[in-house]
Amino acid sequence: MDAVRQQTTTERTRSLVEAVREIEYPLADNADLDTLLDKIGDANYVLLGEASHGTSEYYTWRARLSQRLIQEKGFSFIAVEGDWPDCYRLNRYIKGSSDADSAYDILHNFRRWPTWMWANWEVVALAEWLRSYNQRQGDRAPTQQVGFYGLDVYSLHESMAAITDYLTENEPDALEAAKAAYRCFEPYGENGQAYAWSTTMVPETCEQQVIDLLREIRQQARAPQDDGDPEGAFNAEQNAWVVAEAEHYYRTMLRGSAASWNVRDYHMADTLDRLMDHYGPQAKAIVWEHNTHIGDARATDMARANMVNVGQLVRERHMADGVVLVGFGSHRGTVIAGDAWGEPMQVMQVPRARPESWESVLYQTGTADKLLLLDDLRSIEAGRQVRGHRAIGVVYHPEREGGNYVPSVLPNRYDAFLFIEESQALHPLHLEPSSTRPPELYPWGV
Repeated sequence: MDAVRQQTTTERTRSLVEAVREIEYPLADNADLDTLLDKIGDANYVLLGEASHGTSEYYTWRARLSQRLIQEKGFSFIAVEGDWPDCYRLNRYIKGSSDADSAYDILHNFRRWPTWMWANWEVVALAEWLRSYNQRQGDRAPTQQVGFYGLDVYSLHESMAAITDYLTENEPDALEAAKAAYRCFEPYGENGQAYAWSTTMVPETCEQQVIDLLREIRQQARAPQDDGDPEGAFNAEQNAWVVAEAEHYYRTMLRGSAASWNVRDYHMADTLDRLMDHYGPQAKAIVWEHNTHIGDARATDMARANMVNVGQLVRERHMADGVVLVGFGSHRGTVIAGDAWGEPMQVMQVPRARPESWESVLYQTGTADKLLLLDDLRSIEAGRQVRGHRAIGVVYHPEREGGNYVPSVLPNRYDAFLFIEESQALHPLHLEPSSTRPPELYPWGV
């Protein structure tokens, strides 16, 4: 029986390899993105994944595609899996309303672990290109310039500080709500987990204080302020949303990973909606996040755990406006990650993909880097197989590879896929020995 099962598995894999070989396109330079640009067409939402937070090619190919979407299809902004306050400082630089001398200066100050996710040379190159692009367009309103924003929910204390600064400058009469929220969180310092544990011991929470703060900000922060930051009111309101959702996130942490995961991904999808409203009816969004957020959760085992993600929510909310989900993966290489949360970053080896995984199938076609449009694969039985799809987090243990694969029906999870046969580690700004010199080949054609 085992021999029969093995033969059937081998035949299924061979059939899938042949099917992939029929639909793959080479991926060597920017011109090879033409087919994907045609696929995107008039879509208003393009979500770009990554199989790790520490792989150079994922960043550089997303940057190249983002450039073309901005130049050729008028996309409005890039929204990433990053903290709102940090990314907003980079947004101001990109739009010419910052005193910073360079994107390097701003990104080098990104200190929250994992710092390398955005404090890297790949993002420096993209940010400088975005600033230059905006400058070439002449004097435009903020929502007519390409922006860069963070979608995540982790920056409770940084967002509180940003709100306090804004109200002190523009709406001092509204400061009491911010002070009340600050006093509520003060006993826990910047430790969200300590706050979460405290809510299990006593019934008091900070929920009402952050709701009051959000209400106050939404009432006050309506007219743009002439303080050198024309998006200041929008920034203040978004920081208030972050505080409210971060409080909710920490309260749900102890109920299990599915509950807090869903709070986080709903927040990111809602933030994306607010950005689209901010930019107006002609807005088009590019999103950069991990495959686990971008690839539709319904095509993975996440669905059985009652987990949703950004890709699923954007499809459900905006399919009529055009949504294209693009996944990324590689067969082997190197990656930046840590041994444990908060531990120093290091370059780690990524072993060859496990047999029978999607990455192994893509490797077996015999070509190197490739682009797949997955519509054709959905229509055949071989393409509807459930196979492991590698997902590397910021904490990584190559010797325990078996736990890094998400069971997935790839053509249901994404609309397109970029495969890198051998990928290289990202180039962090803070990796020792430190240097202000860009790495070889910078800016990688960006």
